[in-house]
Amino acid sequence: ALPVGVILTIPATGSEASDATVITNENGWFKIGFHHDLIRPKFAIMNPELTYTLPNYQTACGVADIMAHVMERYFTNVKGVDLTDRFCEATLKTVINNVRIVLKDPTNYNARAEIMWAGTIAHNDLLSTGRIGDWASHKIEHELSAIYDIAHGAGLAIIFPAWMKYVYKHDINRFVQFAVRVWDVNLAYENLEDIALEGIRRMTEFFKAIGLPVTLKEAGISDDRFEEMANKCTDNGNKKIGNFIKLGKEDVINIYKLAK
Repeated sequence: ALPVGVILTIPATGSEASDATVITNENGWFKIGFHHDLIRPKFAIMNPELTYTLPNYQTACGVADIMAHVMERYFTNVKGVDLTDRFCEATLKTVINNVRIVLKDPTNYNARAEIMWAGTIAHNDLLSTGRIGDWASHKIEHELSAIYDIAHGAGLAIIFPAWMKYVYKHDINRFVQFAVRVWDVNLAYENLEDIALEGIRRMTEFFKAIGLPVTLKEAGISDDRFEEMANKCTDNGNKKIGNFIKLGKEDVINIYKLAK
């Protein structure tokens, strides 16, 4: 295979250190991921100054993608890997804090550098240590961006909160941990469900505050192709997606409905 090198200009997908790529086929509107260690770059030049001229919207989309890469790994059924949890939480807090800076001060070198480094950490498999990630939200979003050509990060800002609302009861303690450690939700809330839902609400409000859509309606997407997208996602209902909780065709449709 031809060796690959990267000059990073958009912190987002983590391509500079990952083994992943995504290919879109407009004949049928398919968007499919591919993984192989041969496509992991041999080198990456990461200069935060090259990101100074990114539009705020593209910066925000990149941050949502970075966060999604972390959260796909964070929501796992594997227990007893607290150090990896803490790595994930620190990465999330870093991008949350620094995107607020760069949206006001686009040439802030330190804040741009933190986001760039977080994007690499989020998808170079360090945060996969000791766990099995979920990845259902990515599969569900890929169908959106294949058909509607929405930016991947913007689609994830819509789908991830909907996925969370659909599955949080599967392991409410993990969602409570996420709410408290990442979004600073006070444990004084009356019950665990309130804490978990407040964490999801704060994440949604964060995406909205940095200029991203948080519903399909805001992105101009109607409900007329939900079943088509769910069929593509689940091989016409013959397979399930995700690992945190297995999702079938009807589950995927319900998540699209929650995202309306």
